[in-house]
Parts: sequence; C-alpha cells; structure tokens
Amino acid sequence: MAEIIQKDGTWAFDGDALRLTPGRDKNVSLLRRELGELVVPLGALAGVSFEQGKKAGRLRLRLRDGADPLLLATGGRLTEPHDPYQLIVESDRYGVAEYFTDEVRNALLLDQVPSEPVDAYLLPGPSVPLSVSAGDGTAGFDGERIRLEWNWKTEDAKAAAGARTLALADITGVEWHPAAGLENGHLRFTVRHAPTKAPPKYDPNAVELWGFKKDPLMALVAAAVQARLPHPARAAADVVDARPEPPSAPVASAEDDHDALLRRLRELGELHRTGVLTDEEFALAKQAVLKRM
Repeated sequence: MAEIIQKDGTWAFDGDALRLTPGRDKNVSLLRRELGELVVPLGALAGVSFEQGKKAGRLRLRLRDGADPLLLATGGRLTEPHDPYQLIVESDRYGVAEYFTDEVRNALLLDQVPSEPVDAYLLPGPSVPLSVSAGDGTAGFDGERIRLEWNWKTEDAKAAAGARTLALADITGVEWHPAAGLENGHLRFTVRHAPTKAPPKYDPNAVELWGFKKDPLMALVAAAVQARLPHPARAAADVVDARPEPPSAPVASAEDDHDALLRRLRELGELHRTGVLTDEEFALAKQAVLKRM
C-alpha cells in the first residue's frame, strides 16, 4: 500500500483504488470538505503525475473522460484548491510522492487500464439529498426533483414566478460555471422542450453566482444531477444508432458478372485480331479472365 499524508489531505492506494481524503487544514476548500472522501477505482484513471516546485510540489490525477460526473458537470473548470484530484506536496515529501506516482503507474500498466473515454460513470457523484445557498438563490436536489428558491437579491423578473421545481425526467443537461473577472458564474439546468438563451440573471432555471465563498458548492448539485442523467457518450451512441442506414449499393449477381467477363473476352479477341495485343499479351489476358470465370 502506498500512502502520502499532507495538510491538504491524504491519498492512499491499495492496488485497486485510490482513497482521497481531504485534510483538516484551514486552507482546505469548503468544496473539498463537503465532498468528503473520494474512492477512485483504478479503472477510472488515465494517468498520474508529480510536479516538483521550489517550495512545494503537486500530485495530479487524470481521470478518463466521462468517468466522473463532477468533472463532466463542471467542464474541467474546477481549479485548485477546489479540484479534488490535485494534492499539494511539501518539499520534504517529494520522495514519497515519487514512490506513490510509480506505484499507481505500475498498477495501470500491469492491469492494462486503457486511457480512452468511457460511456458509463465510474464514480457515483455526491450523495443526496443536498441543498446549497449561493448567489441569487438556493438549489436543492433529492434525487428526483430539483428545487430552486430565490432570495432578496434575485431579479424581480425571475423571482416573480416564485420557487421552481424541476423533475429530473425533464432535465437534459446541467452546467456549472465559476465567476471569472467581471463575468458572473451560474448553475444552469437545461429543461426539455423549454430552451432559453436568457442570461442566468433572468433565467428561471439558473442560479446566478457572483464569486463568493459558497459558489463552488453549487458544483455538488450539478454533479449529483449529472450522475443521474443518461451518460452523454451513451446518449450520443443511441442517436447514431437511430439514424437510418444509407441505401446499400446493389450487389451484382453471378449471372451479371459472368456476362461481363464474356464481353471482356470478346473485347480481348477483337484487340488481338486488330494487332493491338500480341499473341503473348492476349494469352495472358485471356488466362486472367478465365480464372475469374
């Protein structure tokens, strides 16, 4: 068993799975604390790396595309310190980090784990029920329904309709964007037969985020919903399978093929009689046609 213990958290590998436990240090993000311990099966990994720095290094896990609903819902926009697949390593533990990296890499090679995308979730996503308040509202999810409630900071146009309940069966997509610079973030649900291009500020199916401390927690709601939606890769495959097959080219019958070869023989005979083909060339060409017959 390989294990590395740091202020950020503890990573342990038993040959079959990695256990990523968040630390208790005050610098550990609220998202990591709420997410709790993650168990990542070896088959969900695409790779592992360790980067050394002057004062500290960083362990990184790279998961196979489509394996984790959290990464799908956030679109890779979770940055350190919110990314659960990064671990800050102190300089005096570089040797342990290198040993940990080698152990995981060797296991990937021995088990011949492919790095290709997957068409099913290999991690379960956050547990439910859960409820998060941030930005202009509160988002709750019980596994079957999403509940959106508004606060005093919500735009009147959106708050006028009151709280909103969305059935999971009506949801076709979910996305989480963090606030960046002067641009606000959001948690948005795509509802079947009700597309909208309204900004999150006015969209009744979205919570607008302003870059405050609790914003990343909305990613937990997004991931919990994503984990219960059809996997995007499988849904795309179903669409392809549903497409009508192109008409196949007509297959020549044996009789048609035989007639074509007879015509070819007559053409060769004519070319031989007119002197275009020599005796030797005619004999070789005739023999080739007869073999096909």
